[in-house]
Amino acid sequence: MSADEIRGTTRGTAPVPLSVLDLVTVGAGSTATDALRTSVALSRFAEGRGFHRYWVAEHHSMPGVASSSPAVILAHLAAHTERIRLGSGGVMLPNHAPLVVAEQFGTLEAMAPGRIDLGLGRAPGTDGATAAALRRTDTLNEGADDFPEQLAELTRFLDDDFPDGHPYARIHAIPGPVQGTTPGGVQSPHRPPVWLLGSSGFSARLAGLLGLPFAFAHHFSARNTVPALDLYRESFRPSGVLDAPYALIGVSALATDEEGEARRQVRAAALNMLRLRTGRPGLFPDPDEAAGHEFGAHEEEFLQSWAANVVHGTADEVRLGLDALQKRTGADELMLTSHAHRGELRLRSYELIADAYELPTA
Repeated sequence: MSADEIRGTTRGTAPVPLSVLDLVTVGAGSTATDALRTSVALSRFAEGRGFHRYWVAEHHSMPGVASSSPAVILAHLAAHTERIRLGSGGVMLPNHAPLVVAEQFGTLEAMAPGRIDLGLGRAPGTDGATAAALRRTDTLNEGADDFPEQLAELTRFLDDDFPDGHPYARIHAIPGPVQGTTPGGVQSPHRPPVWLLGSSGFSARLAGLLGLPFAFAHHFSARNTVPALDLYRESFRPSGVLDAPYALIGVSALATDEEGEARRQVRAAALNMLRLRTGRPGLFPDPDEAAGHEFGAHEEEFLQSWAANVVHGTADEVRLGLDALQKRTGADELMLTSHAHRGELRLRSYELIADAYELPTA
């Protein structure tokens, strides 16, 4: 596997390659169909302006996030794009049988050869009850604790290299490498590169020990970013995938034509996250609703804390904020996620950021 599939190309005046993380946000007054149409438009825009990759995340039982099925969404985006890398940020592996994930991403690789990333996380991407329904078990810690074993099994399925005598030695993920070794087969042996995702030290260390690329969720775990990246780099062992560490960070960034609009949208995003974390998830609220919401003292503290980790404002302010963040963390790539009530504002945010960094136009 070529490291070029992992390492992006820096374009324009950006300090590192820029990418997109899409949560397929559904705002109040809009539908999942609207959100998915925005995703298509955004992926095509990102491709045209030289963003390196476009990832979608797995979330469940959240009315404001229409990305419960990353593989389905990625297939849709693959049909509307030609060059940009597409991937999961990420598939929550404990929710799925490794063979199913290998089959899904083998299918995606067949649809868009050489363009698919498989990002994996160990969290459920939802609340405990929903996770239990997904996994059909009440032992929720078991999936997270078994993550290294699940990862090893998935990798074996992707490479089709279970040793002789293993219970799964005669089982093959299809599409996959076995088709190339079957008489008359011409299947490519290539498979999607695996990334580990995390918001703490566990996956950082594991990614380092395995020599895999690492993606850190700075956008909701900012205080852990530098320690996790340091741990990843300290733990890193060269592998057949990478000869040196490669880490991206997910960054919440919103650029608007008027600074005040950015503050309004960030306040709405904070209200949305507050409701999620208190067990009341809903559609992404209208900024007018958020402006009229009376935050209690603890809620206001949460709002300020959340807003402090969102790089927002005018295009120049966002550019300066991203530059400073990259310098502070040493991230090899910035993956931007823009939270706004309306799809056109999210698209405009990426347009403003692309212009601020003088990214090329196709």
